[in-house]
Amino acid sequence: MSVPRGHLTALAAAVLQPGFVGTTPPPWVCRWLGEGLGSVVLFARNVVDDAQVAALTATLRAERPDVIVAIDEEAGDVTRIESRRGSSRPGNFALGAVDDPDLTEEVARDLGADLASLGITLDYAPDADVNSNPANPVIGVRSFGADPALVARHTAAWVRGLQAGGVAACAKHFPGHGDTRVDSHHDLPVITADRDRLDATELAPFRAAVAAGVQAVMTGHLLVPALDPELPATLSPRILGGLLRDELGFSGVVVTDAVEMRAVADRYGFAGAAVRALAAGADAICIGGERADEGAARELRDAIAAAVVAGELPEERLAEAAKRVGQLAEWTAAAREAGAVRDGLPADASPVGMAAARRALRVTGAAALPLTRPAYVVEFEPPRNIAIGAETPWGVGAPLSELLPGTMSRRYAAPDVPADPTAGADGRPVVLVVRDLHRHDWMRAAVTRALAARPDAVVVELGVPELVTGAVHVATHGATRAAGRAVAELLTGAR
Repeated sequence: MSVPRGHLTALAAAVLQPGFVGTTPPPWVCRWLGEGLGSVVLFARNVVDDAQVAALTATLRAERPDVIVAIDEEAGDVTRIESRRGSSRPGNFALGAVDDPDLTEEVARDLGADLASLGITLDYAPDADVNSNPANPVIGVRSFGADPALVARHTAAWVRGLQAGGVAACAKHFPGHGDTRVDSHHDLPVITADRDRLDATELAPFRAAVAAGVQAVMTGHLLVPALDPELPATLSPRILGGLLRDELGFSGVVVTDAVEMRAVADRYGFAGAAVRALAAGADAICIGGERADEGAARELRDAIAAAVVAGELPEERLAEAAKRVGQLAEWTAAAREAGAVRDGLPADASPVGMAAARRALRVTGAAALPLTRPAYVVEFEPPRNIAIGAETPWGVGAPLSELLPGTMSRRYAAPDVPADPTAGADGRPVVLVVRDLHRHDWMRAAVTRALAARPDAVVVELGVPELVTGAVHVATHGATRAAGRAVAELLTGAR
């Protein structure tokens, strides 16, 4: 019996979560919402301010009241809703450093209430990866830490908090992106751990997330030979079906990481990866970080429908995926109707976020503090990955100049670093600001030269504090706006 083409295209549209360009929904998105599209995802390019986002989501909801509006908001270095000013909350690594699950739950609940007030219903967070490899180029401070038990308890707390705030959580990147030196935006990472190690480390936070009632799980584009020696997790029935569904007991929505990422698109094709992911057990296909036009969405929708006709993708599997997406939409609608949505727009800053950022500071040596004169701040800027984005401001110079007027700042990136980065300080106190000092040879060399010239300089680490150096070292465990303000207060004694 032939399947009506219109029915298939509607089902195919229901499982897509496309992004788009612009601060208002383009006509094609509004049209598709009336033709079966069940979800959209927002990125930093879609955000100007809170009022604009609230108006954008209201326009989407006018086309389809139960539309799922997703965002990739980790409330740390990876922020979309505060991309133009930096997050007012610390990220996972800072919360892990404090290690107070009640605080983590409170921060996530506060974020959930803000997102819900803007009309956002699904958040691609928390990051549940165990950052067991300090050289990891893409996770780092996005993780709660390197200890599986710590990451598990804070993942569960974050899920509970966000969902209590009225927004569905999405734990990522299953089955764990922490033990890798490769960014899956660019190539396919291989996780070489055996099954015992996976159970004890990578999988522990996801088990905790499932137990906490997480509504969604995002797949990682990762090859894990101990689980499937041939297919990356996103495309693996063994991993999505056998492990996530059967062993871990997850019954919610499985969302792919963006299928245009090179880890899968280079090997299986853009549309081929989407079809294979659905066949393997994924329910929603995330696209639009890099391909955000109607043509990209149409290519996937038509390829999915054609795969059903060709017998490559069972219609029952596609219908099951669409049903799960619909059930998530019902959950988000119920959360809104239950009154979990806060009235009014979010405040410029989060008091609980600021308190958490202060608690996350760790100081080694304190003889040179507090600073009492305008400082000379030297900030070393590493390359940014796609996940964090290039648009989000960071640093210590700006908040420090508010507390110590006359403070001067310089920012350097390789290879344009002077022989003496502190030249020009003219006797001022020097503050050297780094991000993941242990990962960048050029940065370590520059800091070594700077400390040789000014051994009294304060070193502030905004990344993973794997390498502690200098007479005074301050670790913030993240480069958020809240972290910058917290360390400025510490340096000046304004806390």
